[in-house]
Amino acid sequence: MSTATHIAESNPGQTAVLHPSATLATFAANLRFEDIPAAVARRFEDLLLDTMASILAGSKARPVLNMADFAKAMGPAQGLSEDFVRRTHTSPYFAAMVNAASAHFVEQDDVHNGAVFHAAAVVIPPALAVAQAIGASGKDFMTACVAGYEVGIRIGEFLGRPHYKTFHTTGTAGTIAAAAAVGRLLSLTPEQMLNAFGSAGTVTGGLWEFLRDAADSKQLHTGHAASTGLQAAYLAASGFTGAKRILEGKQGLGVAMTTNADPAKLVDGLGSRWALAETSFKFHASCRHTHPAADALQKAMLDNNLSVDDIESVVAHVHQGAIDVLGPVTDPKTVHQSKFSMGTVLGLIAVKNSADLISFDSVLGDGKITEFRERVTMVLDPEIDQAYPARWIGKVTVTTRDGKTVTTVVEEPKGDPGNTLSRPEIEDKAMRLGTYQNAATAQEVKSIIDQVWQIETAAKVGNLLLN
Repeated sequence: MSTATHIAESNPGQTAVLHPSATLATFAANLRFEDIPAAVARRFEDLLLDTMASILAGSKARPVLNMADFAKAMGPAQGLSEDFVRRTHTSPYFAAMVNAASAHFVEQDDVHNGAVFHAAAVVIPPALAVAQAIGASGKDFMTACVAGYEVGIRIGEFLGRPHYKTFHTTGTAGTIAAAAAVGRLLSLTPEQMLNAFGSAGTVTGGLWEFLRDAADSKQLHTGHAASTGLQAAYLAASGFTGAKRILEGKQGLGVAMTTNADPAKLVDGLGSRWALAETSFKFHASCRHTHPAADALQKAMLDNNLSVDDIESVVAHVHQGAIDVLGPVTDPKTVHQSKFSMGTVLGLIAVKNSADLISFDSVLGDGKITEFRERVTMVLDPEIDQAYPARWIGKVTVTTRDGKTVTTVVEEPKGDPGNTLSRPEIEDKAMRLGTYQNAATAQEVKSIIDQVWQIETAAKVGNLLLN
């Protein structure tokens, strides 16, 4: 039975007349594991492992530790939910906050192209924290996360490109996505789920201005979205009410945060189109907007047997979203800010043939990369911009020292669904991320890998790292 049919039978005569916010909430509340195609379930397991590794990789970062210190000061000293940063147990609220902040730090967590939305960082930490606290089964945990992905991605698509120009969609849509995942674990009714959406949406936020100052706000965006969405779901379970049309209402997010909101995107293919399966893995340890050009430069150098010393200049042909996000970063002052510098990322590709975590660690002191950065420019390409965000095409024009010009195009960057990572590649990435800066031992990461591949059969979601 399809999800749509199940919803219709659970709410006879209602589904066809529900407004979009209510339809989306009803879908999240009524989703069952049996509704989820096996391929989508397997894809979620891949994303779960990718996220656990990202959390570990970010766990030594100063901004993440700042948030972990706050959680330690404000939260309980014990609980059932794992804080993977401090390696302790705490309440679901603070575990969600800290783990979500860490998941997004090293810029290796997943992304949905069309929504420009990093679902994992805001969906998996709160869902996992609550699942551990209430003893949910693996299937219930997976169902909740799928609900969060489907809701968050559709809200990101609903808010669209004008929203992303100013707002960090992961911080905004992410709050409601987190509420959907936690609400499903708490077995909220459709009406309660709608209340949770209303509460989450009214306090959401996240602005790109932080990039100009190399500020730490990105970790606050995901930590706030995860914990606030969790809060909204728990409040709804207790009877707390929220706006019923928080998305498409006359004073809702669609009016407040964008200029071209399309409510039809909120309910597009619910129960038949599984947006989670459209999610991409991040191959390079940088802002996703740099990846298409990085892949294209890598291909150009390989195909034409070029070294860094052969290159006079590189033009990265990009969509407007890349210019909006990367444009303000002209002289990166921190390693994290350098991940939003197109010139720096392409410099790493040119000099080291890699933009992985280890490569970034020494990027600020590498004069060769700094010098190469000045040879890189971004230009708006109408064809690429028209394809975005559904497709993130990579295109670079390389001018060599001897005056030759080479233009190279990559239709689908590494990690996209049509050019995805295999399970061995995901395991390899997880091992590299999980052991980064000694965050975990290889044995601990291997244990997490084994548990993730068996998560569906778990009668109870327990500790993934701590004893």
